[in-house]
Amino acid sequence: MPLNLDIVGVESDPVERSWTSKDSLIYALGIGAGTEELAFTTENSAGVEQQVFPTYAVLLAQSTGHRLGDFDPAMLVHAEQAFELHRPLTPAGALRTTATVTGVFDKGAAALVVIEAKAVDPTTGEPVVTTRSSLYIRGEGGFGGDRGPKDQWTLPDRAPDHKLTYATRPEQALIYRLSGDRNPLHSDPTFAARAGFDRPILHGLCTYGITGRALLHGIAGSDPARFVRMSGRFTAPVFPGESLTISVWRGDGIDFLFRTTKDDGTVVIDRGVAGIAE
Repeated sequence: MPLNLDIVGVESDPVERSWTSKDSLIYALGIGAGTEELAFTTENSAGVEQQVFPTYAVLLAQSTGHRLGDFDPAMLVHAEQAFELHRPLTPAGALRTTATVTGVFDKGAAALVVIEAKAVDPTTGEPVVTTRSSLYIRGEGGFGGDRGPKDQWTLPDRAPDHKLTYATRPEQALIYRLSGDRNPLHSDPTFAARAGFDRPILHGLCTYGITGRALLHGIAGSDPARFVRMSGRFTAPVFPGESLTISVWRGDGIDFLFRTTKDDGTVVIDRGVAGIAE
């Protein structure tokens, strides 16, 4: 069958996920953190309390409770990702997550599926994180639906207020995959070749995490409690070993606009917004 349009507005069954201090440390290493970030990469350094990168929220609050329909999964691309934290993440804990497909939009040659997930503390019911993911599914458009809303993001007509460059390592994807995404596109050269790449590519959410790590240290004083939200659109793949430059502009209120590029200028995350509390 084609995409299941009847799932719009239907809440999934709850999914519970727990994580340990070790899981938080592995995620930190997976997005490139190292010896200069011991608060995120160790749990037993003298005088240092373990902290968690805010972008880990997008993995902890994932939910797969909806059947979107029958289509070739190779046609699905992660298009956009956003999250809002209602409190900082703890090094270990648990979440109960429900997800709702908030829209299926007709892009002509493709469909755009938007999913919102809400994760709460399973003991108290207190909100912890809300995420929004957009999936672009090629070949599934043309059903006559709404094309979807347009955002108001505009590239500032001035030099960036901050420019942050972070390297990735050749083995970056092999470490990041230990946080849960074992798609061989990111590890198996034969599989990557079938997908049209001459070598495995970096996970999009790893690029997203490295971008968030740069923003945390560059404009939030390395304080996860100040990091309120982040959103961005994936526009091009990254290969492990390439460097990423995050250009940042001060926006309105607590918001900063950003764009992530490779050394050759290719934009890999566009239309970025990060909310950083004072």
